Amino acid sequence: MGKTLYEKIWEAHTVRELPDGRTQLFIDLHLVHEVTSPQAFAMLKERGLQVACPHRTFATVDHIIPTDDRSEPLKDPLAQAMLEALRKNVREHGIAFFDLDSGRQGIVHVIGPELGLTQPGFTIACGDSHTSTHGAFGALAFGIGTTQVRDVLATQTVAMNRLKVRRIEVNGRLSPGVTAKDVILHIIRTLGVKGGLGYAYEYAGEVIDRMSMEERMTIANMSVEGGARIGYMNPDETTFAYLKGRRYAPQGADWDRAVAAWKALASDPDASYDDRVVMDGGAIAPTVTWGVHPGQSAPVNGRVPDPAEFPASERAQIEDALSYMKLRPGQPLSEVKVDVAFLGSCTNGRLSDLRLVARHLKGHRVKKGVRALVVPGSQAVARAAEEEGIAEVFRQAGFEWRAPGCSMCLAMNPDRLVGDELAVSSSNRNYKGRQGSPTGRTVLASPLTVAASAVAGHLADPREVFDLGGAHAAD
Repeated sequence: MGKTLYEKIWEAHTVRELPDGRTQLFIDLHLVHEVTSPQAFAMLKERGLQVACPHRTFATVDHIIPTDDRSEPLKDPLAQAMLEALRKNVREHGIAFFDLDSGRQGIVHVIGPELGLTQPGFTIACGDSHTSTHGAFGALAFGIGTTQVRDVLATQTVAMNRLKVRRIEVNGRLSPGVTAKDVILHIIRTLGVKGGLGYAYEYAGEVIDRMSMEERMTIANMSVEGGARIGYMNPDETTFAYLKGRRYAPQGADWDRAVAAWKALASDPDASYDDRVVMDGGAIAPTVTWGVHPGQSAPVNGRVPDPAEFPASERAQIEDALSYMKLRPGQPLSEVKVDVAFLGSCTNGRLSDLRLVARHLKGHRVKKGVRALVVPGSQAVARAAEEEGIAEVFRQAGFEWRAPGCSMCLAMNPDRLVGDELAVSSSNRNYKGRQGSPTGRTVLASPLTVAASAVAGHLADPREVFDLGGAHAAD
């Protein structure tokens, strides 16, 4: 019987089976940032240990860095201390670091792929749950805790339990205005935020096959929001075309050998899966969240659900979410006023996201009273957007054009909500207080929907605002 890509990579990286049933896995690529690494490096120092394979670890700064004024010392003393700690640790251990003046700084899950560090067949670990992003390349990529960051630094291995594999096929064709973000929100709503516990998700089907690498990264990025620690796609010609010529990708004859090996990684046609799910991509609409986790979502042209529509065991949770979000059952989502529009994050801060929005945003203006920010995922993305005139389109439309970083995705930097402001955000989490204010409200959406809502001043269907066709009232 054939094997899945998950099985092939897992078996190739197994060092040994541990007495407690876990597997010790070799890690090909370790990515670190300023938030989860200081304690790990400190633990190494306490034990008199060195980094085992410094050439396999790469660092950047993203979570705490401001996206407006970056002059040092930073206004936040803790942020400055974390930045200096990372600089000290990478210098002492000989680790490559993409600092603010490097021209390559950015969100860790954006710069890994764009530099060619992320490659098919790799095991990739990072002290960040959205490391699943890199699975779009046919890698097993997963987030780890601080003690595991220590373990990888010290041994280049990590102990993990083997996962089951669910194959999720999305077939058919997406309608105009429907993006990868809408697809993954639909998947999470269908399978649940805990549906992936104990699983790796293998994404496949006609819709996935037609996606660009950056769209696939959006899907893989939010696998963890559906409970799956790992999400991946099989590598194909789209993968190889994206990687070719990138800074850390194989070159020359090594490239040809690498591609041959990568092709053999794909799941075999007769591979066995623990579960299979098939979805119709044509049935997916532009989607937004209405609650306090990514599974609480609906078509943007739909209505806020009634708790009575849910099983009795879930009603209290739904009522609590609606109370927090200040929404009422049956309310059209198009009535929800927007205070802040955020474009960015490791989910949707890549060049293709900005290109897509700029193409439709040109000639429109952000509604008066809406604070709109666009934050490129990396310095490379920012440069390309400036050169292509994309940044100017955003500026003319009334968006603030910022420097790269995690920004308003999470409350670890100055970009935060105030009071009970409601943000429509292209990021990946909408938990209570996620964007900085304990009463702030977050609605997750695609970049197109974020832009359309910024223009309209309320949650809006991008098919209507940008005249894309296909919009109709949801049942």
